[in-house]
Amino acid sequence: MERVLEVYKRPYDEKIPVLCMDEKPIQLLQDKTAPLPGTQKHPKRIDHEYKRIGTASIFLFTEPLAGWRCAYAREQRTMVDWAKQVAAIIDSRYPNNEKIILVCDNLNIHKPGSFYKAFKPSKAREYVRKIEFCHTPKHGSWLNIAECELSSLEKQCLRFRRFDNVDYLNAEMLAWHSDVNSKQKGVDWQFTVEDARTKLKSLYPKIIL
Repeated sequence: MERVLEVYKRPYDEKIPVLCMDEKPIQLLQDKTAPLPGTQKHPKRIDHEYKRIGTASIFLFTEPLAGWRCAYAREQRTMVDWAKQVAAIIDSRYPNNEKIILVCDNLNIHKPGSFYKAFKPSKAREYVRKIEFCHTPKHGSWLNIAECELSSLEKQCLRFRRFDNVDYLNAEMLAWHSDVNSKQKGVDWQFTVEDARTKLKSLYPKIIL
């Protein structure tokens, strides 16, 4: 916990940016009956019946101090899917950075070995060498700023809507993060190590002198 909090306290450094990532599953649903279009008096009305098409996994990345976030869905959430999505972010946003700090939780796919499942050893080593992992505690996912961004994505883009394929889902999430990135400033994280030692005393071992 303290390591994550110390990372968040660092000033912005474009050479070594802090990138947070989180993920969530989503069910793909198809309407059985075409929705009624909206009018001046009523919003679009969706029938209660739907057909389950399958599931997908949303990967969300955010650079808190830069006010940037990106969400992308894949059909699965395997070691290969995760590694390829992280690699895509690195190649598109951080191609010239020698190092990035990646804040993520302790899922078994969030580790260097995943890159070796997805790429040849020489390429996998390039990615692994560039990433400094900073894992949140097992029961401390609230420390991941990407979890807050996922909550915003859910409320502003996904809630009360049905997506029947990954392409449509990605198009809508692209519109969401493009709009938010153009308007929203960086995250002002306030909780510090000193706060943790005061407010979360129960998490620390009791030292008997």
